[in-house]
Amino acid sequence: MNANRVDVGSIPPLGHEEAMDLADQELVLLLAAVDRLEEADWDRPTDCAGWDVKAMLGHLLGMLELQADGEDRIRQVKVAAADAARDGGLRLDAMTALQVREHADLSPAELRAALHSAVPGGLAARRTLPEQVRAAPYDPEIPGVAGWTLGFLFDVIHTRDPWLHRIDLARATGQDPVLTAGHDGRIIADVVAEWARTHGQPFRLTLTGPAGGDFTAAPDEELRALVLDAVEFCRTLSGRITGTGLLATTVVF
Repeated sequence: MNANRVDVGSIPPLGHEEAMDLADQELVLLLAAVDRLEEADWDRPTDCAGWDVKAMLGHLLGMLELQADGEDRIRQVKVAAADAARDGGLRLDAMTALQVREHADLSPAELRAALHSAVPGGLAARRTLPEQVRAAPYDPEIPGVAGWTLGFLFDVIHTRDPWLHRIDLARATGQDPVLTAGHDGRIIADVVAEWARTHGQPFRLTLTGPAGGDFTAAPDEELRALVLDAVEFCRTLSGRITGTGLLATTVVF
């Protein structure tokens, strides 16, 4: 076996403290990317259907507000549930649409300032969420997705979401995203582990780039490896790119 090949069963899940350290660093990187935006960038289309850069950042602002304020979280969930019931869509899609709609009137300068203001409160509320609250079950109401806790939502999903949107931002505006093995590689390894648990099949996976790695769920077998860029792997599992075979197995970001 290749000494550098990682058995996915050995990848530890993200604990609360590690997840929050990753979230802290991720939001620093996101704000830096926002600060580099030029006037023409805000209207550029992103890989998120129907969203330009400004709309996508309005969603992220809404998520930060949801994280920081329990009352606003309840409000957003109630409005989104009612919208989803009326329109027949997913509650998550209704919530992100609400977040975009509620921040649509902000100018780019106002939205940039609001993001800077919202990040500390969102992070602080997530970091101090009591253990008993994090352990509570949570139903994301996404078909085929179950077994979440509030801790998984706040620690893992709310870290993956801005990470992938930072990639969306870079692609939309031509920025080179800052990628490292220690930060992005850890987030991606956690995605690989969840993907492997979900499909349950033997595989070898080689992810290229600074955040990549060599992974397997069959350490004693020689299998033909899937080889692709680490970021493209995540974009595929998120549905931004159509995947085939094992890459058709989706992971929530």
